[in-house]
Amino acid sequence: MRYPRDLHGYGPDPNVAWPDQACIAVQFVVNYEEGGENCVLHGDAASEAFLSEIVGAEPWPGKRHWNMETIYEYGARAGFWRLHRILTDRHVPVTVYGVATALQRSPAQVAAMQSAGWEIASHGLKWMEHRDFTAEEERAIIAEAVRLHTIVTGEPPRGWYTGRCSENTLDLVTATGGFDYISDSYADDLPYWHEHADRHQLVIPYTLDANDMRFATAQGFNSGDQFFSYLKDSFDMLYAEGLAGSPKMMSIGLHCRLAGRPGRAAALARFIDYVKSHEKVWLARRIDIARYWADAYPFRPADDRPSRLSEADFVARFGGVFEHSDWIARRAFARELSPAHDTATGLSAALTAVFRGSSEAERLGVLNAHPDLAGKLAQAKRLTESSTNEQASAGLDALTDRERERFATLNSAYVEKFGFPFIMAVKGRSKDEILTAFEDRVGNDRNAEFETACRQVERIAALRLQDMLPG
Repeated sequence: MRYPRDLHGYGPDPNVAWPDQACIAVQFVVNYEEGGENCVLHGDAASEAFLSEIVGAEPWPGKRHWNMETIYEYGARAGFWRLHRILTDRHVPVTVYGVATALQRSPAQVAAMQSAGWEIASHGLKWMEHRDFTAEEERAIIAEAVRLHTIVTGEPPRGWYTGRCSENTLDLVTATGGFDYISDSYADDLPYWHEHADRHQLVIPYTLDANDMRFATAQGFNSGDQFFSYLKDSFDMLYAEGLAGSPKMMSIGLHCRLAGRPGRAAALARFIDYVKSHEKVWLARRIDIARYWADAYPFRPADDRPSRLSEADFVARFGGVFEHSDWIARRAFARELSPAHDTATGLSAALTAVFRGSSEAERLGVLNAHPDLAGKLAQAKRLTESSTNEQASAGLDALTDRERERFATLNSAYVEKFGFPFIMAVKGRSKDEILTAFEDRVGNDRNAEFETACRQVERIAALRLQDMLPG
């Protein structure tokens, strides 16, 4: 019962920094797909139907689609060079997502990329869906993409982005090895590490929103002004977060046949000029971000995370969080755990769910497992270490005779009335606050006090976990 998706990530306050205390890392990607799209000339079963000016395009099985082909040709013949001029004139570092077969058919464009110092990452072998391939088939396609990319560019790709990927892509690329990063993820505004089969792989998430592909989708941009406005708003928000101490990364996705059109390219140029008008902006290639991140925030094994532990280790570590009730930890272990439960907040939720879902008799057993406050067990020094520390933090180990007598009287009255000891999360509370709560709660009816005591048990467990885990 292990849920593999990480819905927690870095949490509310990522503690990261960019070089020279930059407020934001801005990264431009030029997708080079022209000549690698679906086409019967390329041995494909049908024509391309994705990301073009043709609204609602469908594949033409066994036929060439002349309009589609020429739209893609525009990207290679004109759009690429327009983007190249805009980006190089403004000294913007660029990462290219290059489809291997497209690069092979465009030697002049590849030479221009390399002359400009652009990083050429792999965008797969062909611009096609990978969702229906078996893992073995996709593994072979990845290997062939790397082989051809290396022949065409003179060196193997250090970055990978399939785009039209499968559920296996990230793990397959991780297992392949040799990549500084993979970008088949949209999960964050920051890089993160992925683990698979005893390997780790840096992931630099990409974007589908700050992306000119929305000129070719039903819910998208229809003018350069909309494109500029969205990019500007995205930049402004992330820049403000960076100024406030939480810097992020912004990716901008471009396609030669889309953003390379004049009316859209003009908006791109305005946005670049706007970005460059700000201080503390790190314009970088993705490979630069990857190398910085790997050095500043290297992968660290986390085999001691709760969701990674064996049952024996999990129970040994967390079985006492609910006082003398390790059955709660055992049941939590048998349920769904994920990276979201590897924090104090997350594991508290998992354990508390077991407690709340148990029978009234079982919860009563947990209540009765707790010691009286300043009671006989405390005087005999027979409390658990956690209870000893908690009571000591509130000064209950240093009571006057009068205070001790008052606690004894209240304890007796409370247990006689409710059938379980008075329970309160005393950490950070004063003796006077505890006594006041004690005197107030002894007047409750049994049902109300049972629920109050259960909430206090949950609070105690949460505070204990805060001392044991981050977040």
